[in-house]
Amino acid sequence: MNATTVAVDLAKSVFQLAVANSSWHVIEQHRLTRSQFERWFVNRNVSLVIMESCGSAHHWARQFNALGITVKLLPAAYIRAYVKRNKTDAADACALLEAARCADIVPVKVKSIEQQALQGLHRTRSLWMGTRTSRINALRGFCREFGISVTAGSRNGLEQISRVLADPNSAVPVLIRGTMKLLVEEIHLLEARIAQLERELTELARHSPACTTLLSIPGVGLLTATAMVAATSGNVEHFRDARHFASWFGLTPKEYSSGSSRSLGHISKRGDRYLRMLLTHGARSILRAASVAQAAGKRIDHLRIWALTVQGRSNHNKATCALANKLARICYATLRDGEPYTGTVTRMSKKMERTAYAMPA
Repeated sequence: MNATTVAVDLAKSVFQLAVANSSWHVIEQHRLTRSQFERWFVNRNVSLVIMESCGSAHHWARQFNALGITVKLLPAAYIRAYVKRNKTDAADACALLEAARCADIVPVKVKSIEQQALQGLHRTRSLWMGTRTSRINALRGFCREFGISVTAGSRNGLEQISRVLADPNSAVPVLIRGTMKLLVEEIHLLEARIAQLERELTELARHSPACTTLLSIPGVGLLTATAMVAATSGNVEHFRDARHFASWFGLTPKEYSSGSSRSLGHISKRGDRYLRMLLTHGARSILRAASVAQAAGKRIDHLRIWALTVQGRSNHNKATCALANKLARICYATLRDGEPYTGTVTRMSKKMERTAYAMPA
């Protein structure tokens, strides 16, 4: 068999294969079940497998690597342009073969099991945080319907709602009071679970050299450090430079240029949305602390002086995005060199002892 390349359109139960020879001509197409797909590659002369970087792609990539097969994962957003006519599984598989020949499409690095497990912890925490927020908003809405105004802030609001529910003379009807108490209990349970998960992340960060290095950077806390290690495994060698790394988070501006006219717009907001959010929050915290320190006449380092200068000549949001971009570049430099950030003194012990967005146990 002369086939050397196989493009796979992944699914949960049905897999479409396009088999190409060394000249990239499709010579076979197969539609396989999951069990057939697992057996198909055994004892076959396949040197390259091409897949979209989608659900289960990293799992199959690890399986093929174990068989000695090279795997190329392509970003799903770039494959659509290569689909001819109607979109079908067979057309998608053939489009993968065409896209793989384009040198401008950079393959996605295959993630390890540990990376995906760590990402799963972050996704679980985000889900719990979203559920907690929705429950608090529901309680606020119920109280508003009965003429009770709840104070701002989740902590103060929950304490006030608990006092209202404990008061037998409050305006909350008896019919819904029990259900609202269950919502309060659910919120406390979610907070305990979030706190436990953050303790697991803290323990992981203590034993990870990459996390320890990242935590030396101002504005980078427990969540940002562990999420970045989950996304990159602490290895940034496959990025061309620091700007390429920042663009991976969507923190570089869009460009609208023609001829000698060059126009830069808003940040692209492409790439890892979760890490971009964490870096942006970290940048906001730096700007806020720098503004307070400057107003108090305290000495601030060069990074904070630069951020305040950008804020002075533009606005707070632009300065936040610019600082988030710079934080991403600093993260790249520290991971590349394996050395902690030395631009300022950070309270490492405080970062390791506390949890980000701390919740009571």
